[in-house]
Amino acid sequence: MTDVTGAPADVLHTLFHSDQGGHEQVVLCQDRATGLKAVIAIHSTALGPALGGTRYYPYATEAEAVADALNLARGMSYKNALAGLDHGGGKAVIIGDPERDKTEELLLAYGRMVASLGGRYVTACDVGTYVADMDVVARECRWTTGRSPENGGAGDSSVLTAFGVYQGMRASAQHLWGDPSLRGRTVGVAGIGKVGRHLVRHLLDEGARVLVTDVREDAVRQLLEQHPEGVTAVADTETLIRHEGLDIYAPCALGGALNDLTVPVLTARVVCGAANNQLAHPGVEKDLADRGVLYAPDYVVNAGGVIQVADELHGFDFERCRSKAARIFDTTLAIFARAKEDGIPPAAAADRLAEQRMADGRAGRAGLAAL
Repeated sequence: MTDVTGAPADVLHTLFHSDQGGHEQVVLCQDRATGLKAVIAIHSTALGPALGGTRYYPYATEAEAVADALNLARGMSYKNALAGLDHGGGKAVIIGDPERDKTEELLLAYGRMVASLGGRYVTACDVGTYVADMDVVARECRWTTGRSPENGGAGDSSVLTAFGVYQGMRASAQHLWGDPSLRGRTVGVAGIGKVGRHLVRHLLDEGARVLVTDVREDAVRQLLEQHPEGVTAVADTETLIRHEGLDIYAPCALGGALNDLTVPVLTARVVCGAANNQLAHPGVEKDLADRGVLYAPDYVVNAGGVIQVADELHGFDFERCRSKAARIFDTTLAIFARAKEDGIPPAAAADRLAEQRMADGRAGRAGLAAL
């Protein structure tokens, strides 16, 4: 079911002709009093209520916002399935500049929109939204997670996101080199924001050599001050991916990091990072495999954050979440094994495993309904 009342023609075209189809529900939200314009996309509830963050971004067009919501919601279905969560996938986007347009009234109006879905979609933080924003949304919507500890939440999820990526790296090392240790390995981290800086700490603790780059010079300077040994800054991502002796490349910034320009010059044997949607287009996963580069699927290894926000719905326990995030090691190894068995890239193997779990979930619900 898609609510498209009054939708422009380009938005309708995006909804019904997208290659990211199969969504259960897409809702276009508007509140004139606050200026809210948002899209809530529910891809699947086969495993439970859809769970995914709210992205606040100045999209150029409404059709672009819809396309992003569809793509992100589908990705959350796959991420939640392989994280072992009893949640389907959903995502919301709010159209606007979060630095200029975000207000308390707008967030409250958004909370009412989410609440109107009656629990089919559970929201959380994403690009442009933060823990404090979820505290506001939660005042109008009980299906909100990613809140502050002061308001019954778990707070910042970047710690466990980084921990999960670290476990994915260890699994990659085990598969490729026969040893999960990263000691002595050279790891390049592109993007040292909330997740990247925590990942650097894990790597240093294990004795890896770390190269970093970020568009924010102040972030690089602060990291070097915190870790004067073991970390080397490089000029930019292009320099990083061409670095001789690089063992592992960790994209931790924007999506599309693996594309027709970067893959041919990549020197690393492993790609494992926190960024979402790292593959710029279909076929990149085969290009990586053809070059002998082991790719740890992004939505598998960066699932620590969603594991945390899902746990918050049941009373957050950090050690329980950390234990679940540690299983990303085993899940990643299982994906590599499936890829080898089926003769396909790891990204395709991950999709197959996620789709199987969702199909099993649908079949199980159908069976219960028939009783």
